Amino acid sequence: MATTLTNGRVLTPAGLRDDIDVVIDGGRIAGLPPRGQTPQGQVVDLGGGTLVPGFIDTQVNGGGGVLFNDDTSVEAIAAIGAAHRRFGTTGFLPTLISDDLEVIDRAIDAVEAAIQAGVPGVLGIHIEGPFLNVRRKGIHNADKFRVLEDGQIQRLTRLKGGRTLITLAPEKTTPEMIGKLVAAGARVAAGHTDADYATMRAAFAAGISGITHLFNAMSPLQNRAPGVVGAALENQDAWCGIIVDGHHVDPVTLKLALRCRPLDRFMLVTDAMPSVGADSDHFILQGRRITVRNGACHDEAGVLAGSDLDMIGAVRNAIDLLDLDLPQAVAMASSSPAAFLNMADTRGVIAPGLAADLVLLDEGLQVANSWIGGAPSA
Repeated sequence: MATTLTNGRVLTPAGLRDDIDVVIDGGRIAGLPPRGQTPQGQVVDLGGGTLVPGFIDTQVNGGGGVLFNDDTSVEAIAAIGAAHRRFGTTGFLPTLISDDLEVIDRAIDAVEAAIQAGVPGVLGIHIEGPFLNVRRKGIHNADKFRVLEDGQIQRLTRLKGGRTLITLAPEKTTPEMIGKLVAAGARVAAGHTDADYATMRAAFAAGISGITHLFNAMSPLQNRAPGVVGAALENQDAWCGIIVDGHHVDPVTLKLALRCRPLDRFMLVTDAMPSVGADSDHFILQGRRITVRNGACHDEAGVLAGSDLDMIGAVRNAIDLLDLDLPQAVAMASSSPAAFLNMADTRGVIAPGLAADLVLLDEGLQVANSWIGGAPSA
């Protein structure tokens, strides 16, 4: 049965509209008719709220008290997704930080099983490491780092039915290996890397299309050494993930970055840890105690360990800290990551024919309801 969502502002690619309804049928957006003229099936009153595309988070380490590295199961993925859905995330990549190859195997199997089982929101997997640079390891366990070998390409890219994102340090592999990952269907991003500018230019040419948490865990922009940051800001095509929590990157730095390249090539990510959607003020990450305080996650040495950020919080921060308007901030949480994942033809905006992945925001930009494939959360 069709469902008509009415009496709300609707964020379309053309901007905010208060004169249309949204009709959902078969898990997709069936139409955007004039408000009240052709209600179909069940009618849902949005109460004057703002309906926006569902948020897509390409970097979700955990949530709801669950860490993906610790529990590579369908049940864990479902729990993480449910925790983040409360904050507007309708599509996500469970993210595995550097671990043994056997753990990566189990994670890929779990994501494939979750997709087949119809767990809401699962779009694929993000394998962040272990092909990283110890000089930019951040919170990753360098004991897990290894060299990417030719025989691992098929192993890393065997996921069926979803997207595979692989974060690696370009200087720890070759352009040829990057090209093989891309040819096998993976999206490849640079992260936890000390690459120089020339190495990054070669990596972009080989097929790297993303930057994992721009500015964090990478060679900085310097006067005579542009580094990864300089190469990323110069590049006009790759998508840069940014963590807008006020802790990972100073807002002024981010505002300067936004002026260097197209806005639609930035995407909000949370890099969320188990604390999101949970009450605990700490968790254990590969044997280390991580404490959550004032919205940030640190180990005992003070190293940032992912984040306590959720996606609607990232959207609000993008508005408040980066001087963006609502459509711009939402696009960085929806259409930009959809495009990065090569899914712009199925989701990321409110338009006929696309997946009915939607979020209803109240006046205070809190999540009042969400729909994944047309199914409401409340």
